[in-house]
Amino acid sequence: MRKQQTGIAVIITVLMACSTPRPLPQKAATAPASLLPYGPAWGALWQQRAAEYKALCFQAYNTAALRLDQYLQQDRAKPPAIVTDIDETILDNGPFTVHTALAGRAYSDSAWQRWTAQAACDTVPGALSFLRYAASRGVRVFYITNRAEAEREGTLQNLRRWGFPDADAQHLLLKTVSSGKEPRRQQVLQTHDILLLLGDNLGDFSDIFDKQPYAAREQATDKTATAFGRRFIVLPNAMYGDWLGALLNFRYNLPVQQQDTLLQGKLETY
Repeated sequence: MRKQQTGIAVIITVLMACSTPRPLPQKAATAPASLLPYGPAWGALWQQRAAEYKALCFQAYNTAALRLDQYLQQDRAKPPAIVTDIDETILDNGPFTVHTALAGRAYSDSAWQRWTAQAACDTVPGALSFLRYAASRGVRVFYITNRAEAEREGTLQNLRRWGFPDADAQHLLLKTVSSGKEPRRQQVLQTHDILLLLGDNLGDFSDIFDKQPYAAREQATDKTATAFGRRFIVLPNAMYGDWLGALLNFRYNLPVQQQDTLLQGKLETY
């Protein structure tokens, strides 16, 4: 079985190495009058109402459970751990996205922190069951999130509300200075072996994806193709993320109309 998996991995690696990112068109032939601010609401609608979204989440966590069982059979020098993101990986912020979009407001840290203080997030399908299963196998869970220190109490309250394992200050690693998560992953690696990383944003897995433009993100994804579904477990998020930031060149302070123009110029049509 292992030889067969290795052979498949080699084939995938070769195929992906030969691929190149598709060039984005300069301008779409037709486009709606505005993609913002209602675009995130469409993403939230899909995540709230599409059974396909739930199926993808179940698929991700079922895969994670299979991989975890495999990795726990291997010898290791340090205790096993899982590193997971929080937002749109184990907790669902769809209501915040919908509320903000329908009000015609842009994202703001103050509005976001008022939301997280409510500890009102539901769970992402499959997340709680998987992390409880991991804990039952003796695996520690570390939550690496870019929520701010001011959000610590609300975050822990929300995790504890649902009974997530290791929901304590020691296992919750919040954003300090940089949004890059690599230093915090290295902190965990000092005491534990990380078996799996869970996230909805590529920066949740490796710093090679941090704040990279579109083409670089595509190329890095191709190079790490065999890690997805093995060590990297990706959850779907159509509402926000670095995928959108990369298309805007991470210029989030641009006026909405300029953001619309950039995004419409990157739509493919015929």
